[in-house]
Amino acid sequence: MKLKSFLSGQWVEGEGEQELLFDSVTGDLVAVASTKGLDFEHMLRYGRSVGGPALRKLTFHERGRMLKALALYLGERKQSYYNLSYRTGATRADSWIDIEGGIGNLFSYASLRRQFPDEPFYVDGQAAKLSRTGSFIGQHIMVPRQGVAIHINAYNFPVWGMLEKIAVNLLAGVPAVVKPASPGSFLTEAVFRDIIESGIFPPGSLQLVCGQPGNLLDFVQSQDLVTFTGSAKTGHLLKVHPSIIRETVPFTMEADSLNCCILALDAAPGSADFDVFIREVHREMTVKCGQKCTAIRRILVPEKYLEDVQIALGKRLSKTVIGDPRLEEVRMGALVGRAQLQQLQERIMLLAAQSAIVYGSADTPEVRGADPLKGAFIAPVLLVNEDPLHQRLTHELEAFGPVATLMPYRSPEEAIVIANMGRGSLVSTIVTSDKQTAIDYVMGTSSFHGRILLLNHACAQESTGHGSPLPMLIHGGPGHAGGGEEMGGKRGVLHYLQRTAVQGSATMLTALTRVYQPGGQQQEKETHPFRRHFEELEIGETLLTARHTVTEADITNFANVSGDHFYAHMDATSLEGTIFEGRVAHGYYILSKAAGLFVDAKKGPVLLNYGIDEARFTKPVYPGTTIGVRLTVKEKTNQEKREPGEVAKGIVKWLVDVYDQTGETVAIATILTMVKKLDQS
Repeated sequence: MKLKSFLSGQWVEGEGEQELLFDSVTGDLVAVASTKGLDFEHMLRYGRSVGGPALRKLTFHERGRMLKALALYLGERKQSYYNLSYRTGATRADSWIDIEGGIGNLFSYASLRRQFPDEPFYVDGQAAKLSRTGSFIGQHIMVPRQGVAIHINAYNFPVWGMLEKIAVNLLAGVPAVVKPASPGSFLTEAVFRDIIESGIFPPGSLQLVCGQPGNLLDFVQSQDLVTFTGSAKTGHLLKVHPSIIRETVPFTMEADSLNCCILALDAAPGSADFDVFIREVHREMTVKCGQKCTAIRRILVPEKYLEDVQIALGKRLSKTVIGDPRLEEVRMGALVGRAQLQQLQERIMLLAAQSAIVYGSADTPEVRGADPLKGAFIAPVLLVNEDPLHQRLTHELEAFGPVATLMPYRSPEEAIVIANMGRGSLVSTIVTSDKQTAIDYVMGTSSFHGRILLLNHACAQESTGHGSPLPMLIHGGPGHAGGGEEMGGKRGVLHYLQRTAVQGSATMLTALTRVYQPGGQQQEKETHPFRRHFEELEIGETLLTARHTVTEADITNFANVSGDHFYAHMDATSLEGTIFEGRVAHGYYILSKAAGLFVDAKKGPVLLNYGIDEARFTKPVYPGTTIGVRLTVKEKTNQEKREPGEVAKGIVKWLVDVYDQTGETVAIATILTMVKKLDQS
């Protein structure tokens, strides 16, 4: 099978010498790939000129719904991906992480659309008042970059590696070029073909390069972005590419790192936490045959527990059946290829110069259902470094496979020092039920780790595990791990947007952001806003209500209804030494009375009150104070129909400004209402 790349809207084949891709279990040839002769310059230009404009016309909500549709589409076809995934050496469980995890990431980012406006841009934070009267303000907005996201991925997760990245850039409105690592690219290509055939995203949104990247990075421009996952050595070479430096292209690197897992002193042999620790380390050594950037490479245990851990872990490793991943009894498949096997064997021998091998070896293992001389098989290897403070190779050299090193520590402080000797990792886990131990560890190691798992028997059953990056949490780490961050929920999306500070009048910025800015022009309509449908309401539309003079009876009655008899409301003799001059009205009474002033009681388009945000009580209200309300349409968000017969509606945010007879604001809040649409189609 000849793999093709998808460039400029077409499937194209490279010329000349082909790169050979093999089945990691049988050693059979699976596919060939080449990128020679492909026009990468035109490909990037096509992404910028065709894909970018089409995506930027869509809102976050529209792009999010497309992600959801794509997740459903791929989910219906996933069995064919499993069949191909076996050829990468992955078991069914390994493939589940790759395939279901990737599709799940699409679902997660589809849901994230609700944290963004139904607009093509994002308003970042609150407006800054830049003048005395508020007539001149500043506001940050964020818009999609007008370039292409180039994703250069590692070989260990052919599906997840692609989907976890494109979910983020597509929601942001930026097109992508996906460059999978060659060994598993036949699986990536199969999934990518389905993505294109779905027709869900506009032309130019996604392009694929199967084979070597060639001169791809020569053509990057300042609006482009590059993400890289793989070895730190390769990442450093790409990071200093002349075009990336010259064009100041954002470069995100997620490198393989020497992640560690710590057994705390309180997790003694025989305890539930000790068992949790052994299971977690075993799983991280064997899942995906140890080919995970987040896999545990360094195992830190109290010196007095070293032998117990070695025995317990050795027993568990000995039960790991190695072989053809299609077989039900097999728990660990093969490395992705024999080239990776040879490199791993060399690194094991280098590590063995300073650390003793206490389980397994670099030799060919006994395997089930396959020829060990044709496939890329290796047994789990466990080493012991008895002097981790001075024998530093364990903290510097990674063996990318089912290989980990045990290390003793003499005190919790020493464990922190050893953990940080990895000079930056994607993830670290500490197994403990002692709160202070956990706090000390997090405070001592956070600056060296992108993620920390506090694991014990209380959460082990539902824990997603040491090695599982999650869509809503950052995936990355400092130092040796590359210094980058991926995913992270909204944080990841913002990476693909350009933040710009815009200054002007409150009225002008209201028009720009489509969010009412205090001090901006307000307009009254003849019809009460609660009588108007979602489409009819305009940003800045304001209702000025009748006024009400607050009395002591109001305060007493509200206290009796609410049960809130706080002294400042009820006892004028207890106010000495407080900020109050007399009995003060409840803040919630003020908001309740405000609602009574602005609500139109008759049945109309307003379906319900959806909530209150950002409520503040800014000035005491005493008996005799007269209050009124300015109710302004602040922001509108469309809601999609979940079922055909559902009522068409949207969410309207209203600025509730309660003021007194002097014109000063005494309370301010944002309320949300669900409002029916005129158009019910």
